[in-house]
Order: sequence, then structure tokens, then C-alpha cells
Amino acid sequence: MAFTRYHNIAGATAVTTELIKSGSKAKNIKSIVITNNHASAAATVTLFLQSNPTDAAPSTFNMLSTVSIPTNASLLLDNQSMITFDNSKFGLYITVGSTDTIDVLINN
Repeated sequence: MAFTRYHNIAGATAVTTELIKSGSKAKNIKSIVITNNHASAAATVTLFLQSNPTDAAPSTFNMLSTVSIPTNASLLLDNQSMITFDNSKFGLYITVGSTDTIDVLINN
């Protein structure tokens, strides 16, 4: 099962979005770009790994926690030691503010 590389996320629609589903065979992620598309407000993002969310007590590990991305700016994560994870056990998720509009590009 392949994963989706490109995501348009609107906080008004979904505050937490699954970027890469656990078990989707995502390997060798080289970079993640998060772009704030809002014309006048900073976006607040939390990027995290989570075991199967249907588990009684899923494990969650933050990669970024409530990071503010300025208006019309991007955040590039390209340190592979930070963004490499065991996709057979964990999925990648992002939480944004309810008024945020962002794009996420995942490159491998």
C-alpha cells in the first residue's frame, strides 16, 4: 500500500490528519516540507508518530510540538535521523490550529 505524498490541510475541516498510515510501507523519507498558506496568520503544527490509533492506549511520540510557522513561510525537515521511523508500527500525523491552512509534501 503506497502513501500519499501531497496533502492540503485545512484546520476547519480536520484538526488532526493522518499523513502516512501505519503499515503503508513508507521507506527512506528524505524530507517533509510544511507550508503555511494563510495570508495573515501563523500556523501552529504538531507532527507526531502514533501506533495504531484504534489501540486501547496508542503510543504517541512528538517530532514537532506546537511549532509556529509564519505567514506564507515553509518549514523543511530534512534530517533523516529525525524523520525516519518504523512504519510497520507507527503512522505519521499532523495537528494544526482550527483556522490554519497548510500544505505538506513528503519526499522519499
